[in-house]
Amino acid sequence: RGWTVGVAESMTGGLVGARLTSVSGASDTFMGGIIAYTPAQKRGLLGGDGALLAAEGPVSAACGLAMADGCRVRLGVDLCIATTGNAGPTSDVDDKPVGLTYVAVATPEGSTVEEFKFRGTRDANRVRATQAALTLAYQTLSD
Repeated sequence: RGWTVGVAESMTGGLVGARLTSVSGASDTFMGGIIAYTPAQKRGLLGGDGALLAAEGPVSAACGLAMADGCRVRLGVDLCIATTGNAGPTSDVDDKPVGLTYVAVATPEGSTVEEFKFRGTRDANRVRATQAALTLAYQTLSD
């Protein structure tokens, strides 16, 4: 489609961007990313609604969508991929279970989010979330 791409990452900490930029020629379409690892960063850097984050929490479908939409605007890209979740090894936010993950994609045609419940180590959950994010982006572009 000739679209530009950006990422908004929390639990994956840059893994999605790393996977995208590992491809030769990525600079033709990949514009950058934002790693917003805390709720404060999600609000400040991504324009996240403070009331939404307070009501839904930083590990939620609503937060994932806000991250994707906010990053798309902030980076000026056509497609933004966002990840938020609890990689583990313990529940650290709102007692959400380890492995609970939300992946969102925002485009000019709309936004979508999917929930995942991964079971594994911290590293395994982050890798699975990265793959889920890339898969959702691919599916979005294929529609």
